[in-house]
Amino acid sequence: MTTRRDFLKKSAIAAGAATAVPYFPWNEKAFANQDANDRPQIGCIGVGSMGSGDARGHAKFGDIVAVCDVDSRRAEAAKNNPGIGKGKADAYGDYRKVLERKDIDVVSVVTPDHWHVKIAIEALEAGKHVFCQKPLTLTLEENQLIRNACKKHKDLVFFVGTQQRSDRGKFLRAINMVQKGLLGDIQNITVGINGGPVGGPFPKVDPPKELDWDMWLGQAPKVDYIEKRCHYQFRWWYEYSGGKFTDWGAHHVDIATWAIGEDKEGMGPVEIDGADAKHPVPFENGYPTVDDCYNTSHDYAVKCKFGSGIEMTITSRGDNGITFEGTKGRIFVNRGKIVGKPIEENWDEGKYTEEDVTALYKGKQPEGHKNNFYRCIREGGLPISDVYSHVQAMSTCHLAAIAARLGRAIKWNPKSEQIVGDEQAQAFFARERREGFEILKV
Repeated sequence: MTTRRDFLKKSAIAAGAATAVPYFPWNEKAFANQDANDRPQIGCIGVGSMGSGDARGHAKFGDIVAVCDVDSRRAEAAKNNPGIGKGKADAYGDYRKVLERKDIDVVSVVTPDHWHVKIAIEALEAGKHVFCQKPLTLTLEENQLIRNACKKHKDLVFFVGTQQRSDRGKFLRAINMVQKGLLGDIQNITVGINGGPVGGPFPKVDPPKELDWDMWLGQAPKVDYIEKRCHYQFRWWYEYSGGKFTDWGAHHVDIATWAIGEDKEGMGPVEIDGADAKHPVPFENGYPTVDDCYNTSHDYAVKCKFGSGIEMTITSRGDNGITFEGTKGRIFVNRGKIVGKPIEENWDEGKYTEEDVTALYKGKQPEGHKNNFYRCIREGGLPISDVYSHVQAMSTCHLAAIAARLGRAIKWNPKSEQIVGDEQAQAFFARERREGFEILKV
């Protein structure tokens, strides 16, 4: 008897062996109506606001049989949500219970950033396909750890939640324009990602009874509970994230580096200047001197220079979006629009074809973001949001944050992946982890 896992595995193997993979008219409705033997079983780890939204998306392609959150209220809400667990999924507080289950094919990891890589690597080791939200990593070291794990488990699909990669009308059109040379030689890129909020001091109180605060902290230092450290606001504390550098940077820096071909291993900026960056609290040696206020940068213009001569400015000032400036023309793109003379005059007419979009999709059929994830599970191949290009963008984001924290320029060797000639800056390459929350090195 063929099991669901056998079917999915054989489909991917057959697809990998084929010289040409046929396209099927798969869509969300078709997935929903598939035979139970062909529907993956899914475990969702982290089911807060973003996690529950992603879970509802996954439910269109498979059956959610487990949900997990260190906040028991969120786990129970997801379990009983008619669009997620439907009252049938098992609810857990410890993600390891999800990974132990042999019946689960796919895990969705939508936790705070500092938990992503640890859970994702353990999920791969448990034989699961992984969907993980951005930003995937917390440090430069984690980039290497997750990349190594994915190289080891090439039979499993690892998909990052950078949904702008599936926007053919705006972001992919901009990338095509740049890569086809329609703007001429790119000289400058401005990546507008807004500034983080300023807030605090916040009171230190007892954590709510439904929250396992120690587990929430994970590898991060043990500290008193502050409501604004937790759930959505974790983004504005360097202990758990990188502020806007990694929040919006994971989207826009990704698109920018993809467009200019700096998205492959061994590539990236060679100098990152954080002299023009401010923080909402005093810093000393790159660390905040107070522990009860948001501490990620709120006002900055970090300049990243590439070996090609291109300069990219990551800034909190101006509009959210990406400006590409070439010797022939310039365009601006964000989630709401793509504008500029090259767009108004359709410079890419006849030069942005279905074949061009398919090439950007690595040979796959252009379609919805999660559709691509589940297609790759069945057909094999790299997804539109692959881990290898993502960690290249994350290197730039982390380097920008480090330079901003130190308030100076740092030099980076993209091939050795080391900060050069600056021991203090290089010390930010990795972080000490609390005992019991180590990350597997595979």
